[in-house]
Amino acid sequence: MDISIIVPLYNEAESLPSLFEWIERVMNEHKFEHEVIFVNDGSTDDSWKVIEELRAKAPEVVHGIEFRHNYGKSAALYCGFKAAEGDVVVTMDADLQDSPDEVPELYRMVMEEGYDLVSGWKQKRYDNALTKNLPSKLYNATARKVTGLKLHDMNCGLKAYRKEVVKNIEVFGEMHRYIPYLAKNAGFTRIGEKVVQHRKREFGVSKFGLNRFVNGYLDLMTLWFLSKFGKQPMHFFGLIGSLSFIIGFFVVLGLAIHKIWALCSGVRAMLIANSPWFHIAILAMVLGCMLFLAGFLGELIIRNSQERNNYLIDKEF
Repeated sequence: MDISIIVPLYNEAESLPSLFEWIERVMNEHKFEHEVIFVNDGSTDDSWKVIEELRAKAPEVVHGIEFRHNYGKSAALYCGFKAAEGDVVVTMDADLQDSPDEVPELYRMVMEEGYDLVSGWKQKRYDNALTKNLPSKLYNATARKVTGLKLHDMNCGLKAYRKEVVKNIEVFGEMHRYIPYLAKNAGFTRIGEKVVQHRKREFGVSKFGLNRFVNGYLDLMTLWFLSKFGKQPMHFFGLIGSLSFIIGFFVVLGLAIHKIWALCSGVRAMLIANSPWFHIAILAMVLGCMLFLAGFLGELIIRNSQERNNYLIDKEF
């Protein structure tokens, strides 16, 4: 099979018939062998009923997955990736803001130019400039700095993947925003970008609020930490803990030496325990011990994890 198109959705019943008709027109024009996987993320409208109707019209093409609860886009993509069988997997949103006309070129970039992943870039957007465009630019600038990926729109829903990519990464929580970074950490480094058309929403309302930017930064920090220290937590906690303990120890030692010198010289000096530096130093030593133990416990957990030697082998003779 050439292409698997995964469409995660939540309350998008009105747009699904038009979207499917558009996808079919493009796929048939280019004679692609394809499938369309609709993942209904606990919709409360008639989205699943519409999917069943589309399935009845094209049973060899349409596949549906329905959640009993709204689990989020990451869960929908995870299940869609598991079900996909195409050589190239394309994801797009169900709100008609992503254009299926972009799919053939995305497919060509993966199959002919050798990209592992191609991310869409909505260079010209029709969203609200204050509530979406500006926060999105700040978010993407931070993501580029942290991940090292020079993508202008990392969270764009329109992406194309080589099949091996989606079968070897795990999308969880709200990590769908950082799939290119997950792919990079898994060893798929040929990541490209394509300017794609962005269209105004025709039906319904956006399902994402401003809280996604706050959550996005927290998720980015989580991924950065896991990629750097996920398999070696002692390198992070142990280093910081050791430095904190050593600094605290030498501060206490300095106070003690000063006190001894004062006693030997007959100079009046305050009690060590009355010095604020003494309490700061003790706190630093305690925190250092706690951080060191956190790294040690992390190493014990990693040692007993079933994924401690989960490495992606590219070729083998």
